[in-house]
Amino acid sequence: MKLRKILLPLLVLCAAGQVNGQRAQTIEDEAVAWLQEFIRIDTINPPGNESRAVDYYARIFTAEGIEYATAESAPGRGNIWARLEGGNEPGLILLQHTDVVPADKEFWTFDPLSGDIRDGNILGRGARDMKGLGIIQLATFLNLHRSGIPLNRDVIFLATADEEAGGNFGVGWLIENRPEIFEGVGLLLNEGGGGRRQDDAISFGVEVTQKVPVWLRLNAIDTPGHGSAPRVTSSVTRIVTALNTLLENPFPPRVIPPVANYFSALSVTMNEEWGPAYADMTRAIQDPEFVYKLHEARPGHHSLIRDTCSMTRMGGSSKINVIAPEAWAELDCRILPDKPAQQFIAELEALISDSGVKVEVIMAFTPAVSDTNSRLFQAIENVTRELYPGSQVIPSVTTGFTDSHFTRDLGIVSYGFNPLITQSGEHTGVHGNDEQVGEATFRRAVSDFFAVIRDVVNN
Repeated sequence: MKLRKILLPLLVLCAAGQVNGQRAQTIEDEAVAWLQEFIRIDTINPPGNESRAVDYYARIFTAEGIEYATAESAPGRGNIWARLEGGNEPGLILLQHTDVVPADKEFWTFDPLSGDIRDGNILGRGARDMKGLGIIQLATFLNLHRSGIPLNRDVIFLATADEEAGGNFGVGWLIENRPEIFEGVGLLLNEGGGGRRQDDAISFGVEVTQKVPVWLRLNAIDTPGHGSAPRVTSSVTRIVTALNTLLENPFPPRVIPPVANYFSALSVTMNEEWGPAYADMTRAIQDPEFVYKLHEARPGHHSLIRDTCSMTRMGGSSKINVIAPEAWAELDCRILPDKPAQQFIAELEALISDSGVKVEVIMAFTPAVSDTNSRLFQAIENVTRELYPGSQVIPSVTTGFTDSHFTRDLGIVSYGFNPLITQSGEHTGVHGNDEQVGEATFRRAVSDFFAVIRDVVNN
């Protein structure tokens, strides 16, 4: 066994050597080609069509001689998983979603499903969220399989549907219908964290918890009539009153321990304008002027110090001169993971009760935080410190949500981590226009991710 450990680095390095006088293809070369092809597969959600991604991965696994299983939660909503068997340590899942968000070609400078390489960047929807990381996981999984490393635990590759719309056709469905995938699993890596370079300082965020999505619909019913004779109240004015109440009464700021720790770690590399406040955010938020400044300059960080509701959709009459009997609005609320969603909903209902609006729950997840005292977190720290001397690993909180909330509910320690390093100010296009990832940084992330996983699964 010791001999195999010593030979493994040689095996990986030899892949970049010469074969018959020509440069041999490396796993990084393969990963770039896989990502280009993967981006070109249309899995935009809605409608998803993730079974196309399942077919793609199935072809690769078949060629590699790896057994796999698939399941559709609905027509076209495919999921695929494969397992490398190992020792008795709790298993590790490499989790990815294969769906991507829509892209409006009118606002892109290239085809959203391009997959081409231009100016050193791999182009297309999903390059970063999250087909890029998905291929990084695939490369690691195949590298483990090809190398024959003795594993101390099972390693499961899991690619699922529907994360961008809540995950109910993906991880949520699999937990209910294919629970054997998750049996004996103790660790999981997913999206949600990443590397960042600010000047010469490098940090790696590891997502350990996230704001909890609570999606609500406000419904109002009142007497309809002609637009020429306004009434004292109407369904629309009730909705407007409720929304205005929310707008004028933002939820009070508060700092939970994971957020305090995250901001404190960030403060180390900040200037005098921001550093002292980030070092003690609990104190800083007592100043309303600072809270306003944070909201204006750094809305993402501001969202980590309070519950929020974005007003995203509204509807009323279908005709301009008709007072509608019913009106509605939808809220994308995200709450800090220190209280149950039911408590937040009750507080919101009490706040807008005078408007006569009824609150309907569209979706509400449960809060959970993953402990950093694990073999996996230690591996991330140790490997990144060795690869990037002077870098730091920061347990982080994300304002968005991922499928990790499902697995945290199962008691699985779940982290969001991607070793890909993004330069401060670099264009990424995530959920926006011209999504892209640097080819060189992607290649480096392929080898770095493998180094982390190898540290976890090889005794």
